[in-house]
Amino acid sequence: MKKRLFALLSLLVVASMLLVACGQKPTEAPATEAPTEAPTEEPTEAPTEEATPEPVTVTIWHGWSGAYAEEYQKIIDEFNASHDDIQIEASQVDNLSDALQVAIPAGEGPDIIEWVQDQIGRNALAGNIVPLDDYIDMDYLESNFEPAAVKAMVWNGQIWGIPESQEGIALVYNKDLIGEDQLPNPDDFDGLMELAKKFREDHPDMYYLCNQGLGNPDAYHVAPIYFGLGLSKYGGYIDDQGNVYLATPEGYAAAQWIADFRPYAPAETSHEICKSMLTEGQAAIWWTGPWAIKDIEDAGINYGIAPMGSPFVGIKLFMLTQNAVDRGHDQAALEVMKYFGTAEVQKRLSLVNKTIPANSDALNDPEVQAIPTIAGFGASLNRGTPMPNHPYIDCQWGPVGDATTAIWNGSQEPKEAMDAAQAAIEECIANMQ
Repeated sequence: MKKRLFALLSLLVVASMLLVACGQKPTEAPATEAPTEAPTEEPTEAPTEEATPEPVTVTIWHGWSGAYAEEYQKIIDEFNASHDDIQIEASQVDNLSDALQVAIPAGEGPDIIEWVQDQIGRNALAGNIVPLDDYIDMDYLESNFEPAAVKAMVWNGQIWGIPESQEGIALVYNKDLIGEDQLPNPDDFDGLMELAKKFREDHPDMYYLCNQGLGNPDAYHVAPIYFGLGLSKYGGYIDDQGNVYLATPEGYAAAQWIADFRPYAPAETSHEICKSMLTEGQAAIWWTGPWAIKDIEDAGINYGIAPMGSPFVGIKLFMLTQNAVDRGHDQAALEVMKYFGTAEVQKRLSLVNKTIPANSDALNDPEVQAIPTIAGFGASLNRGTPMPNHPYIDCQWGPVGDATTAIWNGSQEPKEAMDAAQAAIEECIANMQ
């Protein structure tokens, strides 16, 4: 029995060995994949730094000179040092009108023009500059700049610039001859008349006031009278649509005031006559601008400055050229223009050159207000009417100056003189169109 069992077990062992040798298993295990070789990594290039884009060079043509130009260059150098994406290049150009007529059509003009507001309409019509309504709005202007400066940027319903500085006239008076209590309220022309009359009565050999537009053809210096007595609401003698406003109730009233004022002021005037009268003690007030201050200071006059009426306000500004848009420089140029319009920049320029800032925060800065000329003229210009920015500007000077002189010397009645000036200006405008 044991022998049979042993024999049987032996057969089973042999059979199992044969099955293994033939590759068969009593129970199949899950198949496993043969191991694969490790993937070979493709060689990769070392990372390279992205090329730095070239900065946009924004070009400016301007008329700066002297200490003003030097301070501007410092401001530009500081801007360039702090900006990798924009660099400013500024060039002084003596005759901008002629230069632009050649350069802009050829695509060789600047990106920005620094000029005065009476050039807006002319250059817009010539296609030299572009409106800024796609870049800034009236809220930006009104929240940053003085009233006359804001109005001066708008022509034909569009915005054409960013203001830089402003200039105009005020009452410059001799404090040794009159005190503040002898100055008129800026809106009270009847009060001005009474003060002039009383001063003349008290000082028969002297005059209260000298204005070179009263007794000399000069539409600029008499503007505070016409505008202060009502023409300011029309924007001046002429609006940007070519409408003339001398033959209006306000124009007639101003003309009559001039006729009534004649007995209390010198018969003939000029810049030199008025300067001599103030510096030699023959007049208590010279109705003039910042350009006269050096002569007054050199004469040792103890002077003050006060507002009266609504003077013409000249504005310097920055304009964007068509060339800048064509080059794709418009956004960079706008950044530069807005930078020059900031209170920080305009304050610096004002402290260096005693210019009157167009930026309201700069003008009202305590350091700036501490300069008497800026504070005095700034208060006057805050009430002012901007110099025209339309192409009809040249039509006003001769007719208004001649009409005022005719009223002053009595050769024409006030209404007659205003009607004649109205007709002359309208004819000039018609010939232009």
